[in-house]
Amino acid sequence: MHDATPGTALPISRRWAAHLLRTLTLCLTVIVAVLGPGALQPVHAATASISLSASSGPAGSLVTVSGTGFPRKSKGTLTAGPASVPFTASASGSFTAGIVIPDAGSPVLIEARAGSGLASAPFTLTYAPPAGPAPVPGIRTAPLRFGAGTPGGPMAGGELDEVAVLAGEAPSVVLSYKDFAQAPPLAELDAVRSRGAVTLLTWEPWLWGGGTAQPAYSLDRIAAGDFDPYLRQWGSALAQWGHPVMLRFGHEMNGNWYPWAEGVNGNEAGDYAAAWRHVHDVVAATGASNISWVWNPNVPYWGSTPLDQLYPGTQYVDAVALDGYNWGASASWSTWVEPDALFGEGLAELRRLAPGKQILIAETASAEAGGSKAAWNTSLVRYLAAQPDVTALVWFHFAKETDWRINSSAGSAAALAQVLAARPMGG
Repeated sequence: MHDATPGTALPISRRWAAHLLRTLTLCLTVIVAVLGPGALQPVHAATASISLSASSGPAGSLVTVSGTGFPRKSKGTLTAGPASVPFTASASGSFTAGIVIPDAGSPVLIEARAGSGLASAPFTLTYAPPAGPAPVPGIRTAPLRFGAGTPGGPMAGGELDEVAVLAGEAPSVVLSYKDFAQAPPLAELDAVRSRGAVTLLTWEPWLWGGGTAQPAYSLDRIAAGDFDPYLRQWGSALAQWGHPVMLRFGHEMNGNWYPWAEGVNGNEAGDYAAAWRHVHDVVAATGASNISWVWNPNVPYWGSTPLDQLYPGTQYVDAVALDGYNWGASASWSTWVEPDALFGEGLAELRRLAPGKQILIAETASAEAGGSKAAWNTSLVRYLAAQPDVTALVWFHFAKETDWRINSSAGSAAALAQVLAARPMGG
């Protein structure tokens, strides 16, 4: 091997450098082609930032804060004045969190901090006079009285106040339910009376939750006197209480879903009327002349028990009533039914059986599915208000089989309040 002289080594180095430059140029060309021109831009650290779902509003507003550019998977804190909530940034450095805006002076600075990431945004407070509870309307005097039943019953004053606000008037009839294991509800009667209303007291001869097979409460046992001590207890207590009360014993007896219906629980044709007459006579013998006896079938339907078979006689009844619901499309078997179609046949039957007696619609409401509940509410009140012998409609303000409540939708509540306000007053 011989040593290269300076004169021979230099050309080799230049050739190598030129080759290396061509190779690097080719690599960069490939990178740009695959990743795009942005691949050669300088890499900068992401800048943290936040955005708000609303930039102004009253104290107490819930604001959703979205952040980006924070250290990946870092834990941080979101603050709004003295309020704070934790958050964790995602693998991409973003997060979403909600925070309630305090009344801490305007603007309230909303700040997000996680690791080296920090971002903020102002929230402007808008002030309004503090909203107090809506005033509870009173009872309106009208030939067609408005009533209601609620899940909590007569002692649930807040529920009845809600109904009053929704309907634009307080119910003058309050629906109540008791079974044959309960004492006379004198405290509930007092609560309703203190509201200026009267109780429509449903007295059910069974034990709640026991189903239709309850032979201990068969109609023939009631007629035979097995419950007379209990009946006298109720009669004496109501007589001593002394104020008007409407008592509907064994309602919806023409159906098959209660154990006092004929054809179930061992009951036979004629048993219901016999039991009604016996209960009436035992209670009346205690001196409870303040009771108004309300005979109350369901609206007739195909297969229901004929009402003639169940009516105990004019001298045993002070008022008659119907229960009827527009189930709409809320059940597999149901369709939308307008008020006149729902109640027309039953009203005609009641007038034939009990001419001259006042008629109540003791339970009613509509589903939302299948039509316009708002329009149905309007039609219902107009239809009933046009009939002088119909003296009350009682709304079943429950979310049960479906949402029967007045405010199942804003449109339903608004329509009912409007049509009630427009019905004839006085009387």
